[in-house]
Amino acid sequence: MKNEFMKRAIQLSIDSVKNGGGPFGAVIVKNDKIVAEGSNKVTSTNDPTAHGEIVAIREACKKLNNFSLNGCELYSSCELCPLCLAAAYWARINKIYYANTREDARKIDFDDSFIYSEIKKNIDERKIPMTQMMRDEALKAFELWDKKIDKVKY
Repeated sequence: MKNEFMKRAIQLSIDSVKNGGGPFGAVIVKNDKIVAEGSNKVTSTNDPTAHGEIVAIREACKKLNNFSLNGCELYSSCELCPLCLAAAYWARINKIYYANTREDARKIDFDDSFIYSEIKKNIDERKIPMTQMMRDEALKAFELWDKKIDKVKY
């Protein structure tokens, strides 16, 4: 079964290239059934977050009517980039299977090493300047959230 799910993710990546997208595909599986599929749509939608895994996660959440994908597995044609890895954690994916490595992706100019290195740096050392401002005003939303009795934790 697992091979069939990975074969589908790989086929989605191949189809994506043939249709003008990036070489990435993913499927979300729950109870040995594909719940959602995704392929890279960054250039076709002008959305830098429309990676195949993100597209699949968004679709799975819609279909399951839940922000949590606990109980699901992700099959990706490539090792996840930092964006997709973070999304998989936020979605509570239980297991990730991947085919190509990030080194394979780097060889065709999809190099995530810069982002991985930026994450490790202190805020004041990152390439994109980051300046904190209006914290006291922004804390109001956090205070409201903290006191909210009927909040849905995620």
